[in-house]
Amino acid sequence: MEEILKFRHNAIEIPSVRVFEQIKGGLHQNTRDVYFVRLLGDNGSLQQDVEQMDARLSAAMKAGRCIYQRMSKLPALTDKTEADYYSGCYEKWKQNREQILKTEVSCCAGIFPEALARACQTAVSVLAKSKSAFSESMQKNFVVKLLYWLDCLLKDFPQNWHADLNVKIVSHNIVQRQAYCFFYFLTWLGMDVLLIQSRQDIEEEMEQLKLSQSYRLGEWTENEFPAYHYENYEVKVQTAPKSSVSQVPPEPVRVTLPERKRKNTVHAQQSESASVRVTLPERNRRTASYAQQPAVEPARTRRPEQSHRISEPRKAAAAERREKSYEELASLASSVVLVGIHDNRGTLIGTGSGIMIGRKGYILTNNHVASGGCFYTVRIEEDDKVYETEEVIKYNSVLDLAVLRIDRTLQPLPVYSGSQKLVRGQRVVAIGSPLGLFNSVSDGIISGFRVIDDVDMIQFTAPISHGSSGGALLNLYGEVIGISTAGIDEGQNINLAVGYEGINLFIQGFTG
Repeated sequence: MEEILKFRHNAIEIPSVRVFEQIKGGLHQNTRDVYFVRLLGDNGSLQQDVEQMDARLSAAMKAGRCIYQRMSKLPALTDKTEADYYSGCYEKWKQNREQILKTEVSCCAGIFPEALARACQTAVSVLAKSKSAFSESMQKNFVVKLLYWLDCLLKDFPQNWHADLNVKIVSHNIVQRQAYCFFYFLTWLGMDVLLIQSRQDIEEEMEQLKLSQSYRLGEWTENEFPAYHYENYEVKVQTAPKSSVSQVPPEPVRVTLPERKRKNTVHAQQSESASVRVTLPERNRRTASYAQQPAVEPARTRRPEQSHRISEPRKAAAAERREKSYEELASLASSVVLVGIHDNRGTLIGTGSGIMIGRKGYILTNNHVASGGCFYTVRIEEDDKVYETEEVIKYNSVLDLAVLRIDRTLQPLPVYSGSQKLVRGQRVVAIGSPLGLFNSVSDGIISGFRVIDDVDMIQFTAPISHGSSGGALLNLYGEVIGISTAGIDEGQNINLAVGYEGINLFIQGFTG
């Protein structure tokens, strides 16, 4: 007998349109993470954020990575024939003791009748709690609307339904109780739902049920959102090359991260006519030739600042520190992992690196490694098992950092506390998987400190290549001082890493 699919609501905070767009709830041990979020008011850029989300998610849907729909309002059920049909569906549901529920469209879309029945039970229960009196006729009327609205939504979905499908539904200014319960009902079918409440919020009685997260963006506004039409977004989609996980990963290409508008050039005290390009490995993860990218403004140079006062326990630990041999440093590769990125068909579309930061399965990598994949595989030295995960626990597109989680106890690497300032000329070791070559070790020195897009970066000479993104940059004490993030074209061993200051802030709460 098939195990009942469970749902976990709002596992992490979704405070913006952009975060909602990027999050994908994982399916782990038959439990699916789903999100139900309300954004209140307008921050001045809300309409632009929604238009950009429309464009990006339309492209993702054309590529088969998700299903997206933005609904201005729910359709009215006015046709008597349709009303009679859904009334018949309701009666059959009651005859089956509310254990099985079918409609023509939802069955064809592959939704299990049992899952649909349980979702209806949940929605009816929620609506009943918000009303002082809830009769049988009111329940029937509500379920008839639920089924009609659901079929109107599903009929335009371009692919078959399954429990792990990435579905995002957006609507605006929902205030009626039945409509609000409908969108909650969708989360029990595995859909992520965003309600953009720019004019007003839901009723207090519904808010007290704590069904959704809410975040205040700004003041109430009367701005209108244009209707969404999927066919308006003509996006050329590349098809990922056919390969299996065991094959050599495809050659990566360079692209610019859309959410950051990342500068792709750093001028390193050269003549005015010379320029070099900073490229971030594994961004697109589809086979292509290297394309020229324009130069941009020079980066500012700045050394990391001295960290805050060191606690007594940390001083004691620092006294026990000793520099390690290169052989000892190389042995720390057992705490650096190879991350495989897979599309919705399971095809391996790229690789990156990651470092263990928490014993409870937490792995730190770059956001540009974690973004875009439908799921990930993690390989660990001297462990024949391949760990599959969909859990992106946290990410930050500005720092270009993300945390994945696998179901395994790990041996984390210590992150540098900042007891002394890093200096130019200091020796370092980089560990990662360039071009998929698992846990390669290279050495070099810190050659400078840069600020790229307002993020402190360490420039170093230890060789890295595409696939090294997310790997460890260590000092000679075996402590993580940075995470390899970028390389500079047209230069030799000019590489960049996000510094330990940003890492320490980002991984708070994961290192236990």
